[in-house]
Amino acid sequence: MSATKAGPVGWIGTGKMGAPMVAHLAGSGQALQVFDARPASYAALLTETVTAAPGIEAIGQNCGVVFTSIPDDSALIAIVEGQGASGGLARSMAAGSILVETSTVSPEASQRAARTLQAAGIRYVRAPVSGSTSIAQAGGLTVLASGDKSAWDEVETLLAQYSARRFWLGEGDAARYMKLVLNTLVGATASVLGEALLLGERGGLSRADMMDVILESAVTSPLLKYKKDTVVGLDTDPAFQLDQMVKDYSLIIAAARKENIEMEVAELVLEQYQTAAQAGRAAQDFFALVDWIGDAAHPRQDSAG
Repeated sequence: MSATKAGPVGWIGTGKMGAPMVAHLAGSGQALQVFDARPASYAALLTETVTAAPGIEAIGQNCGVVFTSIPDDSALIAIVEGQGASGGLARSMAAGSILVETSTVSPEASQRAARTLQAAGIRYVRAPVSGSTSIAQAGGLTVLASGDKSAWDEVETLLAQYSARRFWLGEGDAARYMKLVLNTLVGATASVLGEALLLGERGGLSRADMMDVILESAVTSPLLKYKKDTVVGLDTDPAFQLDQMVKDYSLIIAAARKENIEMEVAELVLEQYQTAAQAGRAAQDFFALVDWIGDAAHPRQDSAG
């Protein structure tokens, strides 16, 4: 079996990330069958070659390659194992078919899904993506992949339609850990930047001036360049919500604890995101943590002589 334009590809989950990925696949001429619990999320995607499936089992029965773009661990388990009257993909996909999972989920949930899929003879590619919604719309995502190498060799051309870079990282759930590594650094960047900018502001500097200097210094990065307008208040449209970072950082801490690793800094960063979310910033871009740090800081107290 090969992943070609001749047969339909299944896609489950057409949210903020899934929808643009489907659009890029469809733009390459690939026929797709899509499903989401919210039909409105894929209504604009439907064409002669992109059709709606009545449910998860129909996707599994009709498609030799199925992609998922889902919100969390529980969704992955429900889709693979079934829930209620649904038998899930493990019962509906044929032996030898391929499941490509593109979301950020825990290694533990992914390993559980892998055991179920292996028992059914289904090849499993872990392929979480790194990048924001705007990057997804531009087809510039980074794919981190691991799992069944034969399946990867067959589907990489499909993933190339919505990504600019693809990294094969080996067997098992290596890609899941790599995504957690990246998100640890991404989430911590907003935290450290917030404290650094607060210090500069107390010294009389403006955010705009500081960002201009930072972006021309040794500590610049594509992330900081991308987030400049968010930091200086020119862009308030969330590319990745703060409550999503709470979810991802919770996965990071849980994975670390399972591996008996102490991540003291990451635990403090998670606490910051949780508190910022509770303070009403949950639906804002996660770089709103910079603003929250400034708001939450105590006024400077000059010591008495």
